[in-house]
Amino acid sequence: MRILVAMSGGVDSSVVAALLKRQGHEVIGATLQLYDHSGPAKPGACCAGRDIMDARMVAERIGFPHYVIDAESRFRESVIESFADAYARGETPVPCVACNQGVKFTDLLNMARDLGCEAMATGHYVRRVEGPDGVEMHRPVDRDRDQSWFLFATTREQLEFLRFPLGEMPDKAHVRALAEELGLDVATKRDSQDICFVTNGSYAGLVEKMRPEIEGPGDIVDEKGNVLGRHEGIARYTVGQSRRLGDIHTGTGERQMVTAIDVPSRRIIVGPRQKLTSDESRRTVRLRDMNWLIDAPAEGVRCGVQLRAREGLRQAIVRPLEGNRAEVQLEEPALPAPGQACVMYEGDRVLGGGFILA
Repeated sequence: MRILVAMSGGVDSSVVAALLKRQGHEVIGATLQLYDHSGPAKPGACCAGRDIMDARMVAERIGFPHYVIDAESRFRESVIESFADAYARGETPVPCVACNQGVKFTDLLNMARDLGCEAMATGHYVRRVEGPDGVEMHRPVDRDRDQSWFLFATTREQLEFLRFPLGEMPDKAHVRALAEELGLDVATKRDSQDICFVTNGSYAGLVEKMRPEIEGPGDIVDEKGNVLGRHEGIARYTVGQSRRLGDIHTGTGERQMVTAIDVPSRRIIVGPRQKLTSDESRRTVRLRDMNWLIDAPAEGVRCGVQLRAREGLRQAIVRPLEGNRAEVQLEEPALPAPGQACVMYEGDRVLGGGFILA
């Protein structure tokens, strides 16, 4: 097969390209230049100048063509600007989902088809399974590297064209050992961070620079509006957060958590964690921009749902609604953050998901 490999310059996508070449496929490598990398980058950042050179060196060593695509303006508009806008609305975005569904699984995938490729491969840790009713997405063998939550928005049409060779790998140590065996200089290169475009400083600093109207301190209040303390900027908080609330005085000694973010007044609203996590009124979650990897069941589907990237599954019934929305009825109360993803699972299989509404 002729296969386009999306290469970030890291060990994972480099191993994918080298393995496919060794298996006899015609490999074409492509690296996206996503943002200005002229300044010093934070250790662990990806898609910077060094990464482009690393991807090119892998292609030269293994022997396949490699292209660099300038996607900086597209990435800034579809990912970075949207990221800042979400925080300015009091939401907590997932930029990796926007990136995958924008420049990677749309633009790069279209380029693969234009080049006459029969598939596009990436270094993501997820499995593509040929099921009885079509292609399915499953968690990887190495659950510690699972990226399926970030890939929930992959459409069935895209999934037909995509390949994820690392999904069957037992662990990252095995991947690095393969890189050594294949003679790749990136074998010991450190993994990239989640938010690749925050190359120095913090994500909050970037958001405040891009959206100065939300910069600055404000009050931390309880749900009745009583001032409990001060904060240093609303972009530093997310609904459900109970850490970094500083020296707040409730008079009860109860541990607090963020329940809402009032952007116009720059207020962070908090409440007692124990009470909120047992509040039966917090069992319903609404979702927007649903992507179903199964036929949307009219009566709903009972499944496990994951409300954050590093949370376990919660049992729920998910029912489709008009306007590409859905309602999630949780078995137990939760306080999910608006803007985050709610991803549905049946065992290891991804059924789809959507973005949490306020």
